Amino acid sequence: MYNLIIYLYLCGVAIASLFNEKVRKMWRGEREAVKTLRQKIDPNAQYVWFHAASLGEFEQGRPLMEQLRRDHPEYKILLTFFSPSGYEVRKNYAGADIITYLPLDTITNARRFLRTIRPVMAFFIKYEFWYNYLHILKHRGIPVYSVSSIFRPEQVFFKWYGRQYGRVLNCFTHFYVQNEVSQQLLAQIGIHNVTVAGDTRFDRVLQIKEQAKRLPLVETFLGSETEHVFVAGSSWPPDEDIFIRFFNEHPGWKLIIAPHVIGEDHLQAIEHKLSSEWLRPVRYSEAEKMPPAELAARGALIIDCFGLLSSIYHYGCVAYVGGGFGVGIHNLLEAAVWDVPVIFGPNNARFQEAKDLRVCGGGKEITSYDGFCALMQQFADRPDILHDCGQAAGSYVKRLTGATQIVLADVPL
Repeated sequence: MYNLIIYLYLCGVAIASLFNEKVRKMWRGEREAVKTLRQKIDPNAQYVWFHAASLGEFEQGRPLMEQLRRDHPEYKILLTFFSPSGYEVRKNYAGADIITYLPLDTITNARRFLRTIRPVMAFFIKYEFWYNYLHILKHRGIPVYSVSSIFRPEQVFFKWYGRQYGRVLNCFTHFYVQNEVSQQLLAQIGIHNVTVAGDTRFDRVLQIKEQAKRLPLVETFLGSETEHVFVAGSSWPPDEDIFIRFFNEHPGWKLIIAPHVIGEDHLQAIEHKLSSEWLRPVRYSEAEKMPPAELAARGALIIDCFGLLSSIYHYGCVAYVGGGFGVGIHNLLEAAVWDVPVIFGPNNARFQEAKDLRVCGGGKEITSYDGFCALMQQFADRPDILHDCGQAAGSYVKRLTGATQIVLADVPL
């Protein structure tokens, strides 16, 4: 049944590639993957294979890859992606020796791929459970590790109708899961080769913090203001409708907005919403052309480029992470690591860190404009609460780092 579904999916992708550029990139990349490997492979090298579905999983695997490269330079690293949103962004990543798409999980593709690369071990990040690849890896005696994986009762492995597919979990040499709930769920189906290691994302955001760069344009924009700086990261229109309305009505804050979608229509919509005379927005790409005094007089800075958000959070005293009124919240840890309270919308049930941050006091959920107003007023009236919330957020991240060391200390290398 699984292989039938895969072949039907393959047909669907082939048809969709005729009409969708993103699907076309994936389709072309998957077909050329083995050819790419044959061109780049070093037949005398030992390869460790890391597979990440997309960009988020890559960030989880990145600390492992970089630590492995530092500690064991005798290995070369193969990095594969399933999604174009991961491959297209990280296809030139210097931490891997070969980067390619993973061909779709047919028996033929899996055999050809593994015959070409012959990895000495494989790491699958978080949610990757490719039936044919994993069974062939097990058959060949190649160790396979699931890293930063997390399991929930509603997943197919724990349903009566998913028992056959659930056998794929027996192909893993070891699971390094994020929490004890995952360990307990796996134990219920007879899988005990499990270690609660935590989430390598915590290691990654701490690493990003340590590598963060100063941003002179942002510093010029802020001037002497350090205590009333609000940073909104990965925002969507429903988020912006809430916090921009507040700052239009409450002067005295500097506002930095890094929208999730950087398109001209969205940027103009944000500028239109920033209607108060004291905010007067400027785009980051235009800021360098302005005299410093004029830039410092502006109240809102719109980040219209990628790659700066993780460093920008450093300048905030309150952070807002978008997506919680629609697609689901984005990266909370990237903000929390800077010792600032993190605000987010209600669509966060799937995110353990949102729950944890609420419990420890470092994260605040809002469901409406009135709730946002009340929270910001509390922060304004009680600087001690603002400070304590920020410290709680930063301490939470620091407390849960170390997953990378746990995994690599345990894996035979």
